[in-house]
Amino acid sequence: MAMITLHTTSQPEVTILSNTFIDNYMPEANGEFVKVYIYLLRALSSAPVSFSLEQMADRLLCTERDILRALKYWAKQQLLSLDFTDSNKLCGISLLTPGSSSAAVPHEIAGTSDLSASQDVETPSSPLRTDALTPDRVRELKQNEDIIQLLYVSEQYLGKTLSPTEIQKILFFYDGLEMPADLIEYLIEYCVGHNHKSIRYIEKVALAWTEEGITSVEEAKQSGSRYSKEYFSILKALGITNRNPVDTEITLMDTWLKTYGFSMEIIQEACNRTVLQTGQASFQYTDKILEGWKKKEVRTLDDVRALDSEHQKRKQARKQSASKPAPAASSNRFNNFQQREYNFDEYEKHLLNQ
Repeated sequence: MAMITLHTTSQPEVTILSNTFIDNYMPEANGEFVKVYIYLLRALSSAPVSFSLEQMADRLLCTERDILRALKYWAKQQLLSLDFTDSNKLCGISLLTPGSSSAAVPHEIAGTSDLSASQDVETPSSPLRTDALTPDRVRELKQNEDIIQLLYVSEQYLGKTLSPTEIQKILFFYDGLEMPADLIEYLIEYCVGHNHKSIRYIEKVALAWTEEGITSVEEAKQSGSRYSKEYFSILKALGITNRNPVDTEITLMDTWLKTYGFSMEIIQEACNRTVLQTGQASFQYTDKILEGWKKKEVRTLDDVRALDSEHQKRKQARKQSASKPAPAASSNRFNNFQQREYNFDEYEKHLLNQ
């Protein structure tokens, strides 16, 4: 029987995005980072393909630094690996299968960059793995009274029966990261309180706390207070995203919020004016605005508008004063003397009487 060969001249028009990526990676990622990752998947349809970061930035309407930040982020998430030359230049990108730290996609995307890898791209460190727990160790931990109570409380916070993966993660927090049971309980309470019930998000916070050296609930609460919702609202008003505030910025924001007692709408107004006037995020410029408003006892946006109105009136008055023509100077040099007034009738009588 003769075999039939089926072929097509059309090119594939579909880019496959795994459900694992959509469910576990995409929700917590910045939108620009997701755009870069999808573009890399699209490039695989003709891989291996070479391109420069400049070309990729032009294609995605962003900067090369944005591309590098995205690559760094996905490398840390173990969705891709980065290759460097001997001179520490980025030269290759390999996409990895979501959910696997070692199974690389059979295609590679080569790229070149004039920027050194030390500027924005780091080789990701090996993360702690949850599969370090053996089945025997899992069974042993499940007999621990603290663990039994912890799993029960976790189900109450998450509002569901824990899956085997979620149990494995929680056991890893306790055994692998050596977090106390009460700290793990607070960890889950903290994440749920911030509307995050994903075990992947909870794991990321647990790893961050471990790297920060947090070992107690009190230390976790102190760390959490450093990154309050107000801080990120102020950063966003200044156009800063995808990073935590640094110590100097926290000091200034605490001054605005606590020392000056300004509301968020006042601070955001100052931030908006900063970006409008300077074209960049300048905490120092914002601080000068708020310091001036504090001296003038500004409390509401109406107070700010009143100051704006007064400023415009003064500005208009100065403008009108400057536009008035100066009196023309006379060329008669005698105009500088005071003119005398004479009574000619009296003067005539005086002459006749002589």
